[in-house]
Amino acid sequence: MRTPIIAGNWKMNKTPAEATELIQALKPLVKDAKCTVVVCVPALCVHAAKQAVRGSKIKVGVQNMHWEPKGAYTGELSAEMVKACGVDYVIVGHSERRQYFGETDETVNKRALAVVHAGMTPIICVGERKEQREAGYTDDLVAYQTLTALTGMTPDEVKKVVIAYEPVWAIGTGLTATDEQANETIGVIRAAIARKYGKRVADKVRIQYGGSMNPKNASGLMAQPEIDGGLIGGASLKAEDFSKVVNF
Repeated sequence: MRTPIIAGNWKMNKTPAEATELIQALKPLVKDAKCTVVVCVPALCVHAAKQAVRGSKIKVGVQNMHWEPKGAYTGELSAEMVKACGVDYVIVGHSERRQYFGETDETVNKRALAVVHAGMTPIICVGERKEQREAGYTDDLVAYQTLTALTGMTPDEVKKVVIAYEPVWAIGTGLTATDEQANETIGVIRAAIARKYGKRVADKVRIQYGGSMNPKNASGLMAQPEIDGGLIGGASLKAEDFSKVVNF
């Protein structure tokens, strides 16, 4: 049995004070959660978030991380820096990083390896654009993105990663893949992992849906056998909405 994981991606929102306020409001609402709960906050909010989650089971993540241990990489954070702040999860390869900041499948792999080797858990994002789905490339694309991201990992390391399937056409658009579409594509991702690493490994990997999951559609999506959680955008910025997804 895979423990579901609901992770909030706050993106470029909230000051440290606002992060504290949101987490304090969230804590009593998710205290009985039957899943792993993560808040992936802006890097400047990590300290405030770590202080705020004390006394709860909520984990703290960041939204990006460099693969090099140190060097002349202005504006970047290393694994050592991130881990020293008490971070447990790192989002890797989000579609917005790919779209706006030149992220590639190869750099996603480098970042994911750095996260794993530092003892943290990567949330590796894969997914297709609308025109790619309409052209029938979805299955091949997500399988390729997934296996490229995992290149160089041992089977035991692969078991511990989290994959987030995020159909790019559904992010921030209000559109959502049907429960069956999401389940089918996540099944494709799991099958690709099984072909490379074996079914026993694939059955351990938690795969989230990351395309506009919200309080209205969470229960239907989470009822699907292949879906192990959600990477939540807008709905994670309000404690009540996020808690409804957590308590699906």
